[in-house]
Amino acid sequence: MPRIVTIRTVAERAGCSIATVSRVINRSAPTSAEVEARVRAAIDELGFRPSEIGRALKTLKTRTVGVLIPSLTNPVFAASVAGMQAAARERRHTLLLTATDYDPAAEAELVETLVAQNVAGLVLTVACAGHNATLDLLEAESIPFVLVHNEPEGDARAAVCVDNAAATSALTEAMIAAGHRNIAYLAGRFATSDRSLRRYEGYRAAMEKAGLHAAAPLELDYLGDAPSHAAALAGLFAGISAPTAALCSNDLLALSVTGALRDLGIRVPDDVSVAGFDGIALGRAMSPSLATVDTPTRRMGEQAVELLFEMIETGAAPRVERLPFSLRSGGTLAAAPKPTRRQEPTPPSLPNT
Repeated sequence: MPRIVTIRTVAERAGCSIATVSRVINRSAPTSAEVEARVRAAIDELGFRPSEIGRALKTLKTRTVGVLIPSLTNPVFAASVAGMQAAARERRHTLLLTATDYDPAAEAELVETLVAQNVAGLVLTVACAGHNATLDLLEAESIPFVLVHNEPEGDARAAVCVDNAAATSALTEAMIAAGHRNIAYLAGRFATSDRSLRRYEGYRAAMEKAGLHAAAPLELDYLGDAPSHAAALAGLFAGISAPTAALCSNDLLALSVTGALRDLGIRVPDDVSVAGFDGIALGRAMSPSLATVDTPTRRMGEQAVELLFEMIETGAAPRVERLPFSLRSGGTLAAAPKPTRRQEPTPPSLPNT
């Protein structure tokens, strides 16, 4: 796969900062002839195509807020967008919404598209907030943005989130208190969700604190369905040493895992307890109801837009706001079963080929 050339790539080749490359491209401030020559040479060598981000700075901003989320089908993001929309309306702005479908490679292009529409600012949920060339470029061009759900390291980037590690640690401790000692961690792909990784870190910390073995995560596709998840889980939940509990990195994954275990002939919670993360309403409606971390997702969206306009209107410095979470007890989390040999899982049926 060819390397994606970004403004950071050019800066590394030219031996200067991203901001300097931006000044040369957009002629927004003078630079020395020697530095400009290095930047121009790097652009030519790498075949770099300047994005719309810098160009949009010279045009009039519209009364819109650009929003980038990973999925249009996950209720947790729908609730956050509803909060964003309410807060934007109060300021007579509308949302311009797009989704990556958990594809990190799509982020740069979609953010460029939003910025090209001359949005007033951006609210984003990205795959990884720590190492992200698109966010680097937005910062270099002083385009205001706030992350939502992402939990960046330090306070250099504005974000509204919860303490993902602390929340999952608390949920893991609840499972341990219910007698579970062999707890699996089922995660969305870490490459597409830094939230998933932080939640695993909380699980691992709680297991180690209790003197228990923290299992390696089993990464699954967020957009997978129960049959595909059943095929992935069949081996893990086979035999006498199978986990008695499964901690999932979000609620939609937990719902799918619950269905997958049922397809394998494993009862929830009689044989295996299951818990998720987010607190979506659908988890309350299922039977048994889903145990989960309840997060204020709508309020996160509202507060992200409020913080964005505070930065736009007053020049406030970026900051991270961590909102409170709570544990929602549900019927999918029960006392650990007695150590008896469980029936081997029924292999999932495969379509004729």
